[in-house]
Amino acid sequence: MKKVLSLLTFALAFVAMSFVGSHPGGYHVGDTARDFSLKNVDGNMVSLAGIKNAEGYIVIFTCNHCPYAKAYEDRIIALHNKYAPLGYPVVAINPNDKDVQPQDSYDKMKVRAKEKGFPFAYLYDETQEIAKAYGATRTPHVYLLDKDRVVRYIGAIDDNSEEPTEVKERYLENAIDALRDGSEVKVKETKAVGCTIKWRKA
Repeated sequence: MKKVLSLLTFALAFVAMSFVGSHPGGYHVGDTARDFSLKNVDGNMVSLAGIKNAEGYIVIFTCNHCPYAKAYEDRIIALHNKYAPLGYPVVAINPNDKDVQPQDSYDKMKVRAKEKGFPFAYLYDETQEIAKAYGATRTPHVYLLDKDRVVRYIGAIDDNSEEPTEVKERYLENAIDALRDGSEVKVKETKAVGCTIKWRKA
């Protein structure tokens, strides 16, 4: 019996450690996220508070070079076009250090945004302060915030990064629809699938 209890205690400790480690120093569902002021590809500074008529915010950490980020670009555009008119705009943030990954420089961001015709803000987190505050680890990595900036969903956009036509679970859309309906978000957190954020070298 003691051995069983010991194993159970170890297992619970392991799960707790895994959960804590999933967002080191960052937000969990239910936390209130900080606002920010970051440079957009059009040269203007953008903050969440400055977005008029917002009912919530789809904050997505993404970038130029990552194959996963590229695979989701059209879906992110579609999300913004669908939900921004309903008060839930996409706010995309590139957290990658340009010296570690030159393809993610601010100048390259402007080129990519023009090539794809991004209809949403595409911001540069040059100091990586915001990515660290939020606890982002991947590109793409989604944080759905309500009107009061309370985190309501964290993780992946959907369940198929490779093939949009084979998506079965639209995690982000389901969470937004739940917020709009005033109902509980059923799936509050999923694993973000993408490239690791390119942190600045010490």
